[in-house]
Amino acid sequence: MASAPSNETGEAALIRAFAGKRALITGGVGFIGSILASRLVALGAEVVLLDSMFDEGGANLANIAAIRDRVRVATCDVRDTETLAPLLDGQDYLFNLAARTSHMGSLAEPLADLDVNCRAQLALLELARLRAPAIHIVFAGTRQIYGWPDHLPVDESHPVRPPDPNGISKMASEAYHLLYHRVHGLNSVSLRLTNTYGPRMRIKDARQNFLGVWVRRILEGQNFEVWGGAQRRDLTFVDDVVEAFLLAASVKAAQGRAFNIGGQSLTILELAQALVAANGGGDYTVQEFPAERRVIDIGDYEADDTLFRHVTGWAPTVELGPGLARTLDYYRTRLPAYL
Repeated sequence: MASAPSNETGEAALIRAFAGKRALITGGVGFIGSILASRLVALGAEVVLLDSMFDEGGANLANIAAIRDRVRVATCDVRDTETLAPLLDGQDYLFNLAARTSHMGSLAEPLADLDVNCRAQLALLELARLRAPAIHIVFAGTRQIYGWPDHLPVDESHPVRPPDPNGISKMASEAYHLLYHRVHGLNSVSLRLTNTYGPRMRIKDARQNFLGVWVRRILEGQNFEVWGGAQRRDLTFVDDVVEAFLLAASVKAAQGRAFNIGGQSLTILELAQALVAANGGGDYTVQEFPAERRVIDIGDYEADDTLFRHVTGWAPTVELGPGLARTLDYYRTRLPAYL
């Protein structure tokens, strides 16, 4: 049984919250999940990673090479409730990151997207309610639920109108997490993430985010394409996102709420220029934004994460230039493992 989360922040508070505790991470062999796992292990937690190892997802065993002998890996689809159920027994924390993430993919396969991102999430919450009612849950939500913003920056009171099936399924899943807090007392929090980047992200294609493809191209000495260029995006380095997950799980005042997580806002063209600078060279071409993607594009986005900062004391610490440099350096010697 988990003890009540502390309202304290800082490394000492995180050690008190997680040392000796048990944590389950769905999507745990993926980008954010694997770095979260490394952080939890360092804090003294006992960690189980659940991952379907779906070919089109972000899972990669290279992500957990450094901690493979310190975590348990359960190869299991989040829809497989029979296998998943006993994994919840005795868990203090559930970091729920398993999802389909492709927006274009959700247009092509909306029912599969709904099945993983909504139905399976509801089934997981039911299992948690029955088998681990004191567990603390943090759900990986998305800023995609806002759709085309009415104003910038976007705070949590902004209307939600998802532009694609993926956004709708993620919005519904977040609503279930918060409902189970209100009705059943599960300690659930949702973090509405923006573009997360950093080492271990999927770079062989754009299913996770467009920046991954840029990183691959520039390291291979090829041009990368910038579509449009004027659109504004908000980027957060993965280490900062992981700290947000830890605080969301351990700060009592965060329970039952949804929060924006932001980072640095800039145009896509400015991001391309920053990537070239971090690499010490490279080329890109500006192309017209594809018509088939325009129908689900959200235009400009900048997060207002004032609420989460106020409640938890969190703030991003990794600026874009160093973050891009660390990302490029990671893949320079590991590129084959991610292609």
